[in-house]
Amino acid sequence: MISRNKNFTFVFASAFLALLVNGFSGNLPIVAFDEGYSHLFGDGNLMVLRDGKSAHISLDERTGSGFVSQDIYLHGYFSASIKLPADYTAGVVVAFYMSNADTYEKNHDEIDFEFLGNIRGKEWRIQTNIYGNGSTNTGREERYGLCFDPSEDFHQYSILWTENEIVFYVDNVPIREIKKTEAMGGDFPSKPMSLYATIWDGSDWATNGGKYRVNYKYAPYIAEFSDFVLHGCAVDPTEPSECDTLPTLPTIASQHRTKMASFRNKHMQYSYCYDRARYKAPLSECVIDSKEAERLRGFNPVVFGGARRHKRHHRVRVRPVRAGASSL
Repeated sequence: MISRNKNFTFVFASAFLALLVNGFSGNLPIVAFDEGYSHLFGDGNLMVLRDGKSAHISLDERTGSGFVSQDIYLHGYFSASIKLPADYTAGVVVAFYMSNADTYEKNHDEIDFEFLGNIRGKEWRIQTNIYGNGSTNTGREERYGLCFDPSEDFHQYSILWTENEIVFYVDNVPIREIKKTEAMGGDFPSKPMSLYATIWDGSDWATNGGKYRVNYKYAPYIAEFSDFVLHGCAVDPTEPSECDTLPTLPTIASQHRTKMASFRNKHMQYSYCYDRARYKAPLSECVIDSKEAERLRGFNPVVFGGARRHKRHHRVRVRPVRAGASSL
C-alpha cells in the first residue's frame, strides 16, 4: 500500500520546522496500528489492543514475532513508545529498525535500534547501528546503558533519517548523530526502507557474546509498543523517488546537542569510533570527543586504548539477519 498526499511537501517541511523549534515530536500525528503497520511473523504472538493504538509482540518456545510498516519510506521521522520485558531477559532481542533487505537482498540498507536483554539484576542495553549497500562487514555499532529501567514504563525511541544525516533519540533526547561523508559512499543508507519491530531469540550473541542464553522458563517475553509516528515520504521503490524536491531537514539544536553529549559521556559503553582493536584509524564519519575517549579507555583499556592483548584478539560479534525480516 502506497499512501499519497498532494500537500505532502508542505506538511512534511512544516512538521520538521516544528521539530527544529520544539526539539521533539510531540505535535506529529500518532497513527493507529492498522493504519500504519501489518503483521510480519509469529502467528498468535502479535496482539493489537482494543484501542487500536497499541500492540504487543512476544517470544516463546515456538517463535518470536513482529510487524512491518505498510508503506516504504525515503527519509523521515519514525517513532514508537516501547516497554520491554522484565526479569530475566538474557538472549532476548527487541528491535525497532528500518530495512530494505527484502527488496535488496545483497546490498540492503538498515538503521537499527536493538535492545539487548540481560540476566536478572543487570540492565537492558541499547545498541544502534547502520548499514548501507550491504556493508555488513563494516560495523558501526554503539552501545549504551540507560538511566531508567525500560521494563517499568514506556519510553520513546525515534529515528530521524535525512539525505545527509541520521539521528537516534531516546525520550526526545538525541543520543547519536551520523553525518554522511564523501568517504562513506554507499555505506550511508540511501534506498527506501520499511519500518520493523521484532522480538526474537539472539542467544548466540546478544548477552555477553552468547554466554547467557534465553531461558524459556520465563516466557512469554512481551514487548509493548504504542504512540506510533510514521512521518516520512512514502514511495514506490520500483519508481523514481518523488522526494527529491524536499528541503534540507533540520540539524540538532544547540541545547539538545548539550544533552546528547551528556548522555553519551554518562551512558555510552561501546563505540566503533574508539575501538583500536577493530579499526586502526577511525572511520571518516567519526567525530572524536576527548571526554568520550577517556571514559571508554577507563571502561576497557585494551579495546579503546590500544593496549596489547596477551591472549585473545577482541572481536565484536556481528548479529545475524533477524528472524522474520528478510527470511520471510
